[in-house]
Amino acid sequence: MKLFLKGERCFSEKCAVEKRRFAPGQHGKRRTKVQGYGIQLREKQKVKRIYGMLENQFRLAYQKAVRSRGVTGEVLLQMLERRLDNVVLKLGFASSRWQSRQLISHGHIRVNDRKVDIPSYLVKAGDQIALKERIRKNTFLLAAVDHTRARGIPEWLALDADALKGSVVALPSRESITLPIQEQMIIELYSK
Repeated sequence: MKLFLKGERCFSEKCAVEKRRFAPGQHGKRRTKVQGYGIQLREKQKVKRIYGMLENQFRLAYQKAVRSRGVTGEVLLQMLERRLDNVVLKLGFASSRWQSRQLISHGHIRVNDRKVDIPSYLVKAGDQIALKERIRKNTFLLAAVDHTRARGIPEWLALDADALKGSVVALPSRESITLPIQEQMIIELYSK
């Protein structure tokens, strides 16, 4: 499945999933039927790779979602969408999740005029996300913002592309998360 992990490359014909629709290696073309646990595990692995998380980080996010109020699957997806690395990517300040993590960890992102260098920081409604002054003229950054203008941003975010600032208008709802994720499979996997 195409997870858009390589940034702009995934929107072109150079995407590996488009070139070759089978697994790599000598036995990649063999058909296997996945059932039950395997389907749930693949769904969890897919979400982990989409958001660029390790197993322990993902498990802690799941446990936090279980303890909070609301439907566990929707709360989990909402927490994953609210991560700062995801918000920076969705606002278009980076072309891939890894690039957004690097921007954050190098201290180029400010949340409410305070430097935040933790990619897993959870933003809240009303937070203002901006870039440091010295990084605003970066050609890669400006190209990423132009590509995002063409694709659009989610309705729970607002972008001022001229000033290179964004804000969180509201918390993301399940309807605004357009990724092909079946959160119920993940809940069933961890419930065993």
